[in-house]
Amino acid sequence: MQEALQDLKSRALNELATVTSEPVLAQVKARYLGKKGELTALMKGLGQMAAEARRDAGQQLNVVKDELEAAFEARLQLLRDTGLTRLQSKQVDISLPGRPLSAGRLHPLTRVLHEIEDIFLGLGFDIEEGPEIEDDFHNFEALNLPPGHPAREMQDTFYVSSDLVLRTHTSPVQVRVMESRDPPLRIIAPGPVYRSDMDMSHSPMFHQVEGLMVDDRVSMTDLKGVLLEFVRRLFGAKVEVKFRASFFPFTEPSAEVDMLCFLCLGQGCRTCKHTGWIEIGGCGMVNPAVFRKIGRAEYDPSRVRGFAFGMGIERIAMLKFGVADIRLLFENDLRMLHQL
Repeated sequence: MQEALQDLKSRALNELATVTSEPVLAQVKARYLGKKGELTALMKGLGQMAAEARRDAGQQLNVVKDELEAAFEARLQLLRDTGLTRLQSKQVDISLPGRPLSAGRLHPLTRVLHEIEDIFLGLGFDIEEGPEIEDDFHNFEALNLPPGHPAREMQDTFYVSSDLVLRTHTSPVQVRVMESRDPPLRIIAPGPVYRSDMDMSHSPMFHQVEGLMVDDRVSMTDLKGVLLEFVRRLFGAKVEVKFRASFFPFTEPSAEVDMLCFLCLGQGCRTCKHTGWIEIGGCGMVNPAVFRKIGRAEYDPSRVRGFAFGMGIERIAMLKFGVADIRLLFENDLRMLHQL
């Protein structure tokens, strides 16, 4: 017993001499003096000894225990005194301002989306939402894209099942709104959409904002006026925009909306595919076939007319912040995000 006690005491004191922090000191003390420590284990063995030997061994255990407890207490006081002296020697100037915390910021795409929503709310439009997993009817057929229609090949679609897809545009929201609301109406439908396509100006997941206006007297002039007002509020009164004739099954007539390339200023580059212009959206008058697909008398094509438009929020963000590659908006590189 005596040899075991001396060995324990020697190891404890040697380890104690190397302790430099209070948490480590507490761990070392528990290992030797705790309820499950080595000294406690030796005390439990006293019951197996003869009475005479048990008395002597118990006295020796208590002596070692007292010595170790005193040593641990002295080491604790030394650590606290040393820490206080070190703190006082730093001469902290309490009049100095505190270190500022880094505040979070909205992502550039979120900022652009909020700005777009504010503009259209100011123009009298409501904001609507719809499911991101759509059935074939709302995503295609109701928008004049029946099965086998060649224009379906324009959409690189992610199919969930034979009848469900990740929506390829936010246009299905206009169908759902017309199914539940009577005209007149003015709505925008922002949200994520999905297409199997990726390069400098395309992403498999991106964001669109769909717009729809239906009334008894709506014309292409109204459509052009709304979009010009929107673009000028977003980019400034001097922005150059053009409407280019195009084709969409769900609008007739149809047009593309282009903005002057922010990098080459019309000279032609990789970003604008050497055209000098960047497409930001499509638009047109609602095709009467779409109204007929709704199946409601309130949307009889002989009684109402409407226009629709859709634009990519990433494209707008690229123009607004001068980003040449759409993939930079999704890589979350803090260096780029801080610049924006």
